[in-house]
Amino acid sequence: MSTSYLPATTDSVAQALEAKNPSESISIFYRILESPSSSPESLRIKEQSITNLSDLLRQENRAEELRSLLTQLRPFFALIPKAKTAKIVRGIIDAVAKIPGTSDLQISLCKEMVQWTRAEKRTFLRQRVEARLAALLMESKEYSEALNLLSGLIKEVRRLDDKLLLVDIDLLESKLHFSLRNLPKAKAALTAARTAANAIYVPPAQQGTIDLQSGILHAEEKDYKTGYSYFFEAFEAFNALEDPRAVFSLKYMLLCKIMVSQADDVAGIISSKAGLRYVGPELDAMKAVADAHSKRSLKLFETALRDFKAQLEEDPIVHRHLSSLYDTLLEQNLCRLIEPFSRVEIAHIADLIELPIDHVEKKLSQMILDKKFAGTLDQGAGCLVIFDDPKTDAIYPATLETISNVGKVVDSLYVRSAKIMA
Repeated sequence: MSTSYLPATTDSVAQALEAKNPSESISIFYRILESPSSSPESLRIKEQSITNLSDLLRQENRAEELRSLLTQLRPFFALIPKAKTAKIVRGIIDAVAKIPGTSDLQISLCKEMVQWTRAEKRTFLRQRVEARLAALLMESKEYSEALNLLSGLIKEVRRLDDKLLLVDIDLLESKLHFSLRNLPKAKAALTAARTAANAIYVPPAQQGTIDLQSGILHAEEKDYKTGYSYFFEAFEAFNALEDPRAVFSLKYMLLCKIMVSQADDVAGIISSKAGLRYVGPELDAMKAVADAHSKRSLKLFETALRDFKAQLEEDPIVHRHLSSLYDTLLEQNLCRLIEPFSRVEIAHIADLIELPIDHVEKKLSQMILDKKFAGTLDQGAGCLVIFDDPKTDAIYPATLETISNVGKVVDSLYVRSAKIMA
């Protein structure tokens, strides 16, 4: 960085933009910011220079320089309105966020800015930086620290009645509780976010985020039909905005279809006008799972999990549901295989289904206990003995009903006799 400053004029900005390479442009913008002039026009030019400089530093992946730029600009922030300061600070933090592998740097940067905003008594900016910090801590799986930060922030924002920020924070709290597997609190936080959102205008992207979280919570409770409708609403919002989250909403829509045994609809959704825009590994993974489900093939299911590991197993939401789907498929396959037999070796079933014997034996014993079929395991002979489905004898329920009715008659007679004796 050069020590000589450049005057904060439009000519200087034009000179920086016309520079031969990004490094030269960055150097010129730094020199413009060193200009001592504090006239309204100079301040406006400096604001423009900061925006251009942060964009260039982001393109060059200079995250540390963006961090030092925020520290360097603190004297300048005293000269401009607080709202403009908030816009610049959030813009630079967003620029750092776009540089890959900077999670730790973003956390330390947000912590520094929280300390500075406390010292400067900039409450509006501090609350937003703290909300960003809580989101970053959640992504880093530091849940307890994020929860402590949010609990204090929610009380403060509710007192100030800042509805738009409250929607953000309640939504973040819902995601945090969901990550901690605390569904009742996740639902309560989402309800609070919806209540706050109903009182104000919520941007479409934010409404899409609310719908996406609603879908995730409904799917977690096995209410896949309601979950599908919420994912569809989220998909429409993100699709209109060309938001990258649209593909995940579509992916979860397909997951809901598979989970309610409507896997045949998956191909139709993917080949629709909206679906064709997002064709890629995410949708290919769901199509492979749908094919496996339609054919009730465990082998195809395991192949899909292996081929699309990043899209299926590394997505915590999909992975959780596919685990239960795998169990369902395994049960369906075992029932289909043992149907023709009254007595069969467990090793033979394991060969047919192409799974380890101990795994098959464990699953069969679980199915017998869950009364999926009537049978017993003869472990001495290594066989499964299947019984015919016992016909329910109607005499027992009828007898129980008769005894219950006699009991009611006796009770009624006792009440009458008690009244006569009185």
